[in-house]
Amino acid sequence: MCYSVCMNLHDYLASPGALTVSQLREKVGVKSDIQIRQWRHGYANRKPSPKFATAIEEATGGAVKRWDLRPEDWFEIWPHLIGKKGAPKVPATEEVKG
Repeated sequence: MCYSVCMNLHDYLASPGALTVSQLREKVGVKSDIQIRQWRHGYANRKPSPKFATAIEEATGGAVKRWDLRPEDWFEIWPHLIGKKGAPKVPATEEVKG
């Protein structure tokens, strides 16, 4: 699920001028291209850890946002992003920890 202006990992990697899977792997610090591909395609509903979600956001220059990589729990992991420009709304049924 994407919010407002966003690009998911698949769209980013398919876009002109984007990093390759191998380049992204190197920048993020993942051991295998396979892991990047699993996140790209959502294999077995796999998501990057908070550490890797942040690294992907940084490596892509903000094109892929960490809240789009972890839409169910981003506000619990990074409460300082709540209310930032472009951030999705926190679900009303969820209680923000912190």
